[in-house]
Amino acid sequence: MNLLHIIIALVVVGVLLWAINAYVPMDAKIKKILNVVVVLAVVLWLLNAFGVFAYIGHMRISRHGCSL
Repeated sequence: MNLLHIIIALVVVGVLLWAINAYVPMDAKIKKILNVVVVLAVVLWLLNAFGVFAYIGHMRISRHGCSL
């Protein structure tokens, strides 16, 4: 994925989250949960986009710790 596409996606998600927080009347607890879920989803998406999940998939856990 192109770095420009990632930046554009982050800006779009940020603007949408800001608009929801600013203009949609919701309870503060629901907004907080929504913010946490969106941030967590974006972090997981970024980790996947940069290939961190592929690296984690190749790790083996042994008795003496992690080995590649």
